[in-house]
Amino acid sequence: MSRIGKKPLEVPKGVTVTLGHGEVTVKGPKGTLNYKYDNRFKVEQKDNVIKVMRPTEDAGDMAKHGLIRSLIKNMMQGVLNGYKKELEIRGVGFKAQVQGKKLTMQLGYSHPVVYMIPDGITISAPKATQIVVEGIDKSKIGEVAAEIREFYLPEPYKGKGIRYFQEYVRHKAGKTVA
Repeated sequence: MSRIGKKPLEVPKGVTVTLGHGEVTVKGPKGTLNYKYDNRFKVEQKDNVIKVMRPTEDAGDMAKHGLIRSLIKNMMQGVLNGYKKELEIRGVGFKAQVQGKKLTMQLGYSHPVVYMIPDGITISAPKATQIVVEGIDKSKIGEVAAEIREFYLPEPYKGKGIRYFQEYVRHKAGKTVA
């Protein structure tokens, strides 16, 4: 049984939630987010409390029950406070800079790596070795951060690459140890 799905959601001040048939719209000071969910589920709002109810006790419905509630909660947090992911670049000569809607990175390849910044996401590079991804949609921020990280995954021998802030990468011993 979904314990997360059963918990009621309290709507914070400054956030308005509009329920439609199979759709939730959340508006706040930072923007607006929409989410379409399975029509079989019921989302009700009384006063400032939102409840999600599932149609059956099926295992798939129980999993979706908690998912729908968590997504609505993340939307409310996003339009109120926003989300942020930080990445750090390690390696000699590795650096990043933002120019308009492009993130340009020097990662030791023969060419610079250019990443087009999607709409709804703000990317900044406060230092040459730091990238900050910000926005209101938690899943989109995670996806963009993962795409940037994919350009040069942290390798275990020298530790070079793009990693999440304070991510631990286990170092391996080279051939000379054996």
